[in-house]
Amino acid sequence: MSLAGCSSTGGKRAEDARKAAAAQGRSAVNTPRWTFAMITHSGDGDTFWDIVQSGAKQAAIKDNINFLYSHDDEAQQQAQLVDAAVDKKVDAIIVTLAKPDAMKAAVARAEKAGIPVITVNSGSAESKAFGALTHVGQDETVAGEAVGEELTKRGKKKALCVLHEQGNVGHEQRCAGVAKTFDGKVDNLYVNGTNMPDVQSAVGAKLQADKSIDAVVTLGAPYADTAVKAKTDAGSKAEIDTFDLNAKVAGELKDGTLGFAVDQQPYLQGYEAIDLLWLYKYNGDVLGGGRPVLTGPQIVTKDQAAALQEYAERGTR
Repeated sequence: MSLAGCSSTGGKRAEDARKAAAAQGRSAVNTPRWTFAMITHSGDGDTFWDIVQSGAKQAAIKDNINFLYSHDDEAQQQAQLVDAAVDKKVDAIIVTLAKPDAMKAAVARAEKAGIPVITVNSGSAESKAFGALTHVGQDETVAGEAVGEELTKRGKKKALCVLHEQGNVGHEQRCAGVAKTFDGKVDNLYVNGTNMPDVQSAVGAKLQADKSIDAVVTLGAPYADTAVKAKTDAGSKAEIDTFDLNAKVAGELKDGTLGFAVDQQPYLQGYEAIDLLWLYKYNGDVLGGGRPVLTGPQIVTKDQAAALQEYAERGTR
């Protein structure tokens, strides 16, 4: 029986692998080739959004979707990109609401044109009010609260929360969430996230001026390594923790350079947004019941980093 079980399992795995190889690069459905546009608030070179796109592209292949991606970190330009997608008469739109007030009219125009909209990553509080089908991402306040609880658990007394994009409501919610549940004190530091040398200088200066800071929380994976450099420059012993995960963060968690990370699973955000819009177009399905479809937060420590590093290195975590 033992041998039969092993043989059966091995055969199933081989068959699954064969089917996956056969389906690679081809859709798994015969629905029309709809065009879905994703428009985000990403700046140039932000690796987080590469992971989101990776998930969206994989789902688009499976669902026979023509996937269009565009981005701009200036809210007015992002809104114009949404308007351009509406003018192209795309079949659905995925959009981020980092600066919701600037995006409201563009989202309304899409909906007036009969184009279904899903919001991802940022804007969970505004998504339903703006008329989106649902929101895919983490609740930023809840994620911040998870960080505050973890800092308290680690015995930290004073944290520096580094906000790299002024006006981003999600970033404000994260730091506010940290302050809500952390037993210690939280100072916010606003930096220009498009200029890493300036980020490093600002964090280093703060750590040098206040030796009581024993934790630094960055709000994006690329800023964690910069904070590590700033810590070294300042001769600080503060623990560096971060929101988001990538291959470098996974490696630095593994070797103890970083304390912990908060993963919101960006691959899943891109993948699910495409999949949910396909389900809506094909079958009228809507997930969430008016509430966000949560992809995080998940606290990742040294214990989990090794298992996740393989996925992070291939660009899916």
